[in-house]
Amino acid sequence: MTDQVNLDRRQFLGKASVAIAGIVIAPGMMLYDFAHARPEGEAASAAIRWGMLIDTTQCESGCEECVTACNKENGLPAAKSPTDVQWIRKVDLKQISTGRQISLPMMCQHCAEPPCVDVCPTKASFKRADGIVLVDKHRCIGCRYCMMACPYKARSFVHEPVLDHDTDMPRGKGTVESCNLCVHRVDKGEQPACVEACAKSGHRAILFGDLNNPNSEISLRLRNVASTQLRADLGLNPGISFVGL
Repeated sequence: MTDQVNLDRRQFLGKASVAIAGIVIAPGMMLYDFAHARPEGEAASAAIRWGMLIDTTQCESGCEECVTACNKENGLPAAKSPTDVQWIRKVDLKQISTGRQISLPMMCQHCAEPPCVDVCPTKASFKRADGIVLVDKHRCIGCRYCMMACPYKARSFVHEPVLDHDTDMPRGKGTVESCNLCVHRVDKGEQPACVEACAKSGHRAILFGDLNNPNSEISLRLRNVASTQLRADLGLNPGISFVGL
């Protein structure tokens, strides 16, 4: 009897979550991308592919809100040298011929064909079914092959002992780290910390959502604005696209 009650309850909650996911919060914008809290114990689904669209025209040079939020969320110290751990960093670019300058956040691009996964000898680097690329710290032996394979220089090596870290984000000396799209937040139906911080700062330069859902805000934007992937020529199909590059 108890098992049947639990089953009925799960079915009810599942239907309710689908209904909530379709609520219109503004013309053309659906509360869909962030209504997908994944039940504990349920595997990630290939029906979803998480990604980002970063509008460089809205990203302000000198603004570090996304970096600060990432560090705070994941228990990372502020970087003081190029060898320090950074899951996201700001990059300023200048076009020599025109003098045009842009600023953008750089992190793991969560490729559909991630080279870091291909070269990892222990399978510590892996891609979830929903497109998020992760590192299993229990398997990582610190060989750093993945760091050499990544064309975006998006991975960092932990050189020093980690004495205090968040239980959601276990860290350790001798392992490799990179942006994981705040997977612990995403699985609860929340946005990555960098996206939330960028919105609070008023820039709203980072849009996060489900690339597989044709009605999600990110999919609609990608169909209506010119965007590009970094090093698209490599055929890695990154989950991160940029406007204004």
